Amino acid sequence: MPHPSHSIAGGLAGAIIAVELYKAARGISGSTGTIWVGPLALGIAVGRLGCLFAGLPDETFGIPTGLPWGVDLGDGVPRHPVQLYESLAMLGFLTVYLAALRRRAAWTRERAFYLFVLVYAVQRFAWEFLKPYPRLLGPLDLFQLLALAMIFYALIFDARARRDD
Repeated sequence: MPHPSHSIAGGLAGAIIAVELYKAARGISGSTGTIWVGPLALGIAVGRLGCLFAGLPDETFGIPTGLPWGVDLGDGVPRHPVQLYESLAMLGFLTVYLAALRRRAAWTRERAFYLFVLVYAVQRFAWEFLKPYPRLLGPLDLFQLLALAMIFYALIFDARARRDD
């Protein structure tokens, strides 16, 4: 049984809701999360490595696999290193983001946070299929439903930011 209280996905979703409610109450428009894009991507990349090194007790492991890069977390079962997959995805995003910052790409100013959330949620949605979590709605687990909500948030707010540019 997954522990939603130990999830960066839940923390990120909760923070988004809190900030967007605060912004709405104060009449603040536009993205305010750009400053957090790099630290969040790097933090997730490093944190997920910590989950991998924590092994089975962390309960973020993948399902068994016969692939050559399967990782034995101490129970003799090679598993998908989903934590490593997520870490690499976030490092990939961070690399693209930093290169775009260096070029002063327009999206890094007003849309970077929404694009970060989109990339995070899409990759998290995908990796969840490789985890043994209980399914809540058809083939989807709790974290996939949360990821879908974040995908919709990112798409809607990114479209709004594009329109306002």
